[in-house]
This record gives sequence, C-alpha cells and structure tokens, in this order.
Amino acid sequence: MANGNILQDRHAVVTGGGQGIGAAIARLLFVQGANVTVVGRNLETLQALVAEQPESMHAVTADVSNAEQVQAAFESARGRFGPISILVNNAGQASSAPFLKTDADLWNQMLAVNLTGTVLCTQAAVPDMLAAQWGRVVNIASTAGLTGYAYVAAYCAAKHGVVGLTRALALEFAKKGVTVNAVCPGFTETDIVRNSIANVMAKTGRTEEQARAEFTAGNPQGRLVQAAEVADTVVWLCGPAASAINGQSIAVCGGEVMQ
Repeated sequence: MANGNILQDRHAVVTGGGQGIGAAIARLLFVQGANVTVVGRNLETLQALVAEQPESMHAVTADVSNAEQVQAAFESARGRFGPISILVNNAGQASSAPFLKTDADLWNQMLAVNLTGTVLCTQAAVPDMLAAQWGRVVNIASTAGLTGYAYVAAYCAAKHGVVGLTRALALEFAKKGVTVNAVCPGFTETDIVRNSIANVMAKTGRTEEQARAEFTAGNPQGRLVQAAEVADTVVWLCGPAASAINGQSIAVCGGEVMQ
C-alpha cells in the first residue's frame, strides 16, 4: 500500500459499510483521502462508524436489492460529497442449506442481495464515473465465487455471478477510464463467521476451538483472514498503482484458492 493520500477528494461509496470488512474498507479509504458514504440497513451501526470522521463520512440506509432505495441512497450520497468515483459492492449475505432443502425464498434472497444488489448499485454509480472518464468498481465476492463449497449452493451461484459480472463490465468500460475488479476473501474474522462458529457449537456441541478449526482448516496458513487484509487489497485496486488491473478476481485467502 502506497503512503499518502492517493485518493484525495475522491468520493467512495461502500455498501454493507457499517461493520466487518465494509467498515475496514471505509476507514482505509478515508485514510487515503477519500470522502466516504457508507450504505447499509442498520442506521445506528452506520452512524457509529461515521461518528469517527463526521466531516468525511456520510451514512445512508438502503436495502441494496431494492432499486428505489438504491437510487435514493446514491442521490443522498451525491448531495453530500458530489459525483461518485469509487464503488465498493460489499453488501452480502450468506445462508447455508443442503441443496434439496434450498427453497425458492433462500435462493432468491441470496441472488437478490449478493448479485442483484451489486448490479443495482453499479448501475447507480457508474454514470458518474463514465462522465469523469475515471472510476473504480470493486466487488467483494468470495472464494465461493471461484470454487465450490457444499451446502451453500445459492451463495456460490450468486458469488460466481458477481465474478462473471466483474469480467463483463471490465471489458465494457475498459476504454472509458473505469476498472472493475473483484476481491474474493476466504473465511474472514467478522461477525458473520463468528456467528457461524457459534451455530456450529450450538448444533454439534463442539468447543469454540474445535468449531473454529473447521473454518481455518482450508486455509494453508491455518488462520482466518483479517478484515484489514481485505481492505488493503481493495484500496490498492482503487489507487493509481492498479490502473492496469482490470477484470481480475483476487483471492485473499492464504492460498486456499490459487488461480
């Protein structure tokens, strides 16, 4: 990561920005000089983050799978900090079920939040980037977008869709000053994973150490990825040093998935 304010006065929007990976990204974008709008469903959580840097951060509530709410959120973002030059599509959900017990509601919810939400937010932000002939779109996918995992078929399908979308848009905007990339974390130390560990403990009677071992077993480094490590990759992709990086899906997972 380069030192200095490499994103000075850029306006970045981070969805799912109130906690975990999203909050880590928002904080680092600010450190690099950006004004940051964080979008999420929990206003209290968003406001707690924005309170850290109220002059340079703005909170907006929206369900990213709802087109009207997305449009209103992005208009609010522009009203505060002007045209959008960076979009980080981080909002997502992960639910598990055996495939034959994956009903239409679960399937539709995984696609709505993880894939359709990415589409709607990108459609809302990219016109500003095309007008400026400069922009960065970074989609937070998952190693589930690069390989398969049992019992999360809907989530895997949605994240594979995000990777495909990333590649298509990277080509479409390549000559217009806009890059589109995906970052694909492995299991990361966030509330989602902590809740999953708690669920394993509750359902199986395993200790926390035993349950955590299930989530770290696939990582050759034998650990969970840290949110700050994902944020470093995202912010690098947003900076000038990554201008030639386009259409890539970068795995941040200790070597679990290699391309």
